[in-house]
Amino acid sequence: MSLTQQYLLDTHRARQLGQPAPPAPGTGELRLLRALRDYRRFRALLAGYPARGRTRHTPDRGAHPRTL
Repeated sequence: MSLTQQYLLDTHRARQLGQPAPPAPGTGELRLLRALRDYRRFRALLAGYPARGRTRHTPDRGAHPRTL
């Protein structure tokens, strides 16, 4: 059974039982990947590795206001 077929079956069962429909497949994947990336960056900082990318520039964001 494919993922789509399982989702349709679960949606049908939920409708028959008067329950809310399950989330569509892949709905929370981006949020999960971003949370995993943030967690790994945080663990790297705790382990003493230097910050990379936007994490390195985070503390001084408010110190220098941008001019247009």
